Amino acid sequence: MDQPFTLAACAEMLWRDKPIEWRCARLADLGFQVGLWNWPDHDLAGLERSGATFSIMNGYLTGRLADDEGADELLRSARETAMVGKRLGVARLNLHGTGLGEGGLPARPSDVVTGRMWLKARDTLCRIADMAEEENVVFTLENLNLPVDHPGTPFGRAEDTLALVASVNHPRLRLNLDLYHVQIGEGNLIETCRACLPWIGEVQVADVPGRCEPGTGEVNYPMIARALHEMGYCGPVGMEAFAKGDPESALEAFRAAFTLRR
Repeated sequence: MDQPFTLAACAEMLWRDKPIEWRCARLADLGFQVGLWNWPDHDLAGLERSGATFSIMNGYLTGRLADDEGADELLRSARETAMVGKRLGVARLNLHGTGLGEGGLPARPSDVVTGRMWLKARDTLCRIADMAEEENVVFTLENLNLPVDHPGTPFGRAEDTLALVASVNHPRLRLNLDLYHVQIGEGNLIETCRACLPWIGEVQVADVPGRCEPGTGEVNYPMIARALHEMGYCGPVGMEAFAKGDPESALEAFRAAFTLRR
C-alpha cells in the first residue's frame, strides 16, 4: 500500500468538546497535519505548543475581491494574517470570493457577477500574489457550493476560482479545490481535478450529503485518490468534515480512502 499524499484534517470540525490545542496535538499524534479557520479565535502560543504542522488557515478576516473598498481591506487583513501564518508555519492561507459571515453566508451576496467585478477580482488577486511574494507565503482561493451552504457567494464555483487563479498564474496563488463543494455545485470531480491540476495547492474533501468523512455518502473517494495519483498529484489532501461518529474512526476512514492499494 502507498500513501502518496500529505494528509491533513480540520481541527475546528473534530472533537468539538475539546480545546483546540488538544485537537491539534491529537491530530499530530495520529500523523495528520492540521487545518484551522480564523486565528483570532485561538491562543497562538497554545497552537505553537501543540506541536502540530499547520497545512492551511483562513488567510483573511475581512474584505472582498471585487470592489475597491473591499479589496483594500482584504489586502490589509491578508497581510496581517500572513504575519500570523508565518509565526505558526502555516503552509497555505485561504481566501474566498467574499468575506463569510454567520453560518458561512456571504457578507455581501452577489447574485449577478458583472464583468467589472471579474476584472476587479483578478486585479485584487494580483495584488495578493505580489504581497505573498514579499512576505514569502502562499495564498489559496477556495471554491464554495452555492445551492446548499454558501448561496450568493461570488466566484464560488470551481470553474470561477480556476479562471481567476489561472489568469493570475502566480506560484504564490493556488487553488484550494474543495471536492465536497464541487460535488454539490458542479459534479464531474475527476475531470475538474484534471482541469485544475496545474494550479492546485490543496485538495479538500468531505462526503455528500452530510459533510462527514469519506465512506459516509455518495462520493467514491478511493477512485478519486487513484485518479489524482495517476494524473501526478502528490500534494496535500485535507479532510474538512465532521465525524459521523467517533473522530478517530473518521480519520482512519479518511486515511484508508487516500491510501492506494497495489
